[in-house]
Amino acid sequence: MATGKINVSVENIFPLIKKFLYSDHEIFLRELISNATDATLKLKHLSSLGEANVEYGNPTIEVKVNKDNNTLHIIDQGIGMTKEEVKKYINEVAFSGAEEFLSKYKDKDAKNHIIGHFGLGFYSAFMVAKEVEIITKSQQPNSKAVRWVCDGSPSFKMDATKKKTKGTDVVLHIADDSTEFLEESRISTILKKYCKFLSLLSVICV
Repeated sequence: MATGKINVSVENIFPLIKKFLYSDHEIFLRELISNATDATLKLKHLSSLGEANVEYGNPTIEVKVNKDNNTLHIIDQGIGMTKEEVKKYINEVAFSGAEEFLSKYKDKDAKNHIIGHFGLGFYSAFMVAKEVEIITKSQQPNSKAVRWVCDGSPSFKMDATKKKTKGTDVVLHIADDSTEFLEESRISTILKKYCKFLSLLSVICV
């Protein structure tokens, strides 16, 4: 198991994100859905170029509420991440994976198909979660699944795990003061507000 410190560009960035970065805490779901969509469309783009090692198929993005475990899951079937990519895109807080992707494929019309940036938006999850897990497996051949866990401090844990399919599961362990986000009706309202045109989405209450 690997442990380490997240490389942040300002001191005490997590309280800053939780209290001041967004005025409305429900924005976290929009940011995570944006990231999941980004990962899915990246896979579609690579597949269209013949550079993906898997079929694009008919991917979905699932939002699962598990009230028994106090968890909210955002699950995509997109491009996924390797261990090295997790280190780069997650542990370097202000780094934007979408920006790098656009730079690489700037002459291949990717710009109009990438929604968000995988940078600070991901950390908006800590506005409502006391702990966040990422379980991800890259579409690259022979990739091993990785599990990343952080409790909202600059410390994290990362180790190998098992995952059969490509893509990323983001698991939010909802904080005691944010249990409204364990209500399916609340989640559905947010998704309709920010993601009503996104056909990839499905909502499941476990």
